[in-house]
Amino acid sequence: MKKQRKNIRNWYSLSGFNLTLIRSFPNAKLYTVNIDLTNLKIIDIEVGLDWALLVAFNRGKMDVIKGTPIYEKYKCLIKDYDLIMGFIADDRMLVVLDRFFSGEITDIALINSLSALKLGKQYVAITDKACSQIKIIEEKEIDASERNKLKETSAQNRTERVTLAEGICRKYRREGHFFDEILSGGKRYA
Repeated sequence: MKKQRKNIRNWYSLSGFNLTLIRSFPNAKLYTVNIDLTNLKIIDIEVGLDWALLVAFNRGKMDVIKGTPIYEKYKCLIKDYDLIMGFIADDRMLVVLDRFFSGEITDIALINSLSALKLGKQYVAITDKACSQIKIIEEKEIDASERNKLKETSAQNRTERVTLAEGICRKYRREGHFFDEILSGGKRYA
C-alpha cells in the first residue's frame, strides 16, 4: 500500500465509537478488532494545532503553499510510521474544522473547541505491515432499527456539540491566528 495523501481513503481506520459513517449504509457491519502493535512505528498526535494542520494537509487545504517549510513539515510528519493514533475528525468536528480552514475562527478557538468536544481516538494503519497485524475478532450486522437509533443519537450529539463549540468560538474570537495567517507565517509554525 502506498503512503501517498491521495490514497488516504484506502487506509484502514479503526475508531472505537465512530458509528456516524456506518449508520447510513443498509448492510452496515460493526467489527471488533485486535491489533498487534509489536514492531510497529506509531505516532500519537494529540489534539491541538498539529492535529488540525495534519488534517488540513491530508484534505489538500495546504496545497496552496507547496514547497514551504510548513507544508514540508506536515508532508513528512507521518511518512516513516506504520500507524497513526489521533483524534476522530467526525461530522461534529468537521463543522469547526471547516470554519477554521475558511478563516472564520482562530487556532485558539479551534483548539479549545477540540478539547471541549472530547473526541475519541482513532487508529489509522497506513502500511501493509500495520494492516496485516489487524485481526477481526467479531462481526455484527447493524439492522435498520439500530441504524435509526444511531441516526437519532448522532443528530442529538451533533447539535449539543456544535452548540458547545459555537460558544467556545465566540469566547475566543479575538485570540490566536487564522488559518491563512498560519499558512503565510510559514517558519514560525514549521
